[in-house]
Order: sequence, then C-alpha cells, then structure tokens
Amino acid sequence: MTKVLVTGAGALLGQGIIRSLQQSSLGAHIVSVDPSPYSAGLYWTDKSYLVPFANDPSYIERIREILTIEKPDVVLVGTDVELPVFAESRELLEKEHATHVIVSSPRVIDIANDKYLTFEFLREAGFDYPASCLVGETDALVAQVGFPLVVKPRVGARSVGMSVVKDREQLAQAIAGRPDVVIQECVGESDQEYTASAIVFDGRCSASIVMRRDLRDGNTYRAFVEEYPELNVIVKRLGEALGAYGPANFQFRIDDAGRVKVFEINGRFSGTTPLRAQAGFNEVEMCIRHVLFGEAIVEPPVEKMAIFRHWSETVVRPTQLSVLT
Repeated sequence: MTKVLVTGAGALLGQGIIRSLQQSSLGAHIVSVDPSPYSAGLYWTDKSYLVPFANDPSYIERIREILTIEKPDVVLVGTDVELPVFAESRELLEKEHATHVIVSSPRVIDIANDKYLTFEFLREAGFDYPASCLVGETDALVAQVGFPLVVKPRVGARSVGMSVVKDREQLAQAIAGRPDVVIQECVGESDQEYTASAIVFDGRCSASIVMRRDLRDGNTYRAFVEEYPELNVIVKRLGEALGAYGPANFQFRIDDAGRVKVFEINGRFSGTTPLRAQAGFNEVEMCIRHVLFGEAIVEPPVEKMAIFRHWSETVVRPTQLSVLT
C-alpha cells in the first residue's frame, strides 16, 4: 500500500490534495499534519499529527520525527509557507528517510512566491505578461498603460491585500507605507480569467489542463472545463520554461488582443487541484505514479463540464481531538 504524508491539513490546498488522493485509484494510506487540532483535514485521514508552524525552528525536526515513525513513500506539501522549507530540505529528507518529496527547487519556489520575480521570469522567458513595476516607478507604468491598475503584495495569495485603483489619488493611497507591493496593468475582464495546471518532470510537460473560473474571496468557486487546445500549448511551454518538479499552476487573463497574460504562478499543486480531479485530471495521482512506479505521465481526455464549489462540514468530538499526537 502506498503511504502518503500531506502537510497543511487545515488549508484549502492541503485539503484538496487529501481529497484528490481519496478520489484516486491508489488506495493510499494517508497521514496528515497541521499546527492546529481544529483543522478539518486531520480528521479525514488514516493518521494525523500536530506540528509547529513552518517558521518555527523546530518545524523540520518535527517533520523528520514523523517521517521516522510513519515512513511514507511520498510527501506532498499543502501550504505555501512550507514550500521553501521542503525545497531546501528535500535532498536531505529523501536521503535520510527513503521517501520522495514532491516539491520544486528553491529557484522555482522563489519565482512563484514573489509577484515581481514572476513578472521578471515571464519577461525574460519571452511570454506575455501584465506590465508591472515597484513603488517609485509608477509614473512610467501609468504613462505606458494608464488606469486601472492592480496593487498587490509581492508575496501573498488569495487576493489578500490586493486592490484595483482607478486614478493617481487611489494609487497613492494604495501604496502609502507599503514598500513591498507590485503595481500591475489590469488585464482583460473577469469572465476571461483562467487557472491551469502543468505536470513537469525532467524539463518536459507531458500533461496540462485549463479551466475558466469565477472567483469569490480570492478562490475559485466555479470552474468551466473545456479542451482549450491553443491555451494548453502555452501552458506546456510555461511549465517547461519554469522548470518545475511535478505540478505547477498558472493563473492568467486574456487581453483585448487575445494575448495570454499570466499574473500568478504557483510552483505546487493549487486550490483547484480537487476540481481538476473531478474532471478526470488527477494530478496528485499522476505525479505519485510517476515518481514511485516510473509510470509515464499521460494527458487524460477532457470532458466539457462545469464544477461548482460549496461548503461542507466535518464533525469532530472531544475524544477525537484528544488523540492527536
């Protein structure tokens, strides 16, 4: 039986990975970890552990302790904040614990985490991108693209701290006291926003999928699946240029000239991973089968569909809380 350790059981991403494993044909024994005992995903899996926060100096030692106890075949990372730790420690963990950590290199994680580095990567790799600048360079950007503009933290997720500004006064207010923001061209319309996944190993992207999406509170809550052959060609090129190890996620809009302009990269599985699994593109299973069993990544056929996300509940009784280790 394949044993998989999933971090971030309290996060949308970690929970999506768990759900994708449960939908797979792997029959996996799932171990989950999270800092909080009030994380729903801890109660969906075969075994659960509490860990410190990723910025705690004892975090990686606790992970090593759990790896020693559980001996998982694969480790999957379920939060952004844990990615740099695992990227830096991947070689050590794999050697010490005979496991496989599916995480990209520190370079890829840095590019994906920092919106300005994302912009620089896209520019240097020859892709279309939203015109972008840092604080102190806004006059040139306004002269180039005008308004509206998007102001967002260089490091962040789910649209937290993001605003759309329509004139110089709003721009000045949005960047006041915020040196670590990036200012970007506002591309296209919300009904032309897409999220895409690419699976990359050894510099080659063998499978990708594109979904148009509607957002609520920074997360995809409706996704529309079609073949999108032209967009998938671009997504595959993006994945190979990025040089991810395993999954990579690209979020983009199409501008009035029909150009694909990527505004966010995630060097990991994404919050829409379980939605893609519903569409027959279970990237978690494909990555595990390739890494563990040497199976080739084969792009599955895509069925046209709409996927609607909704709330659900997990009931936990005090006796269940008390058994977490």
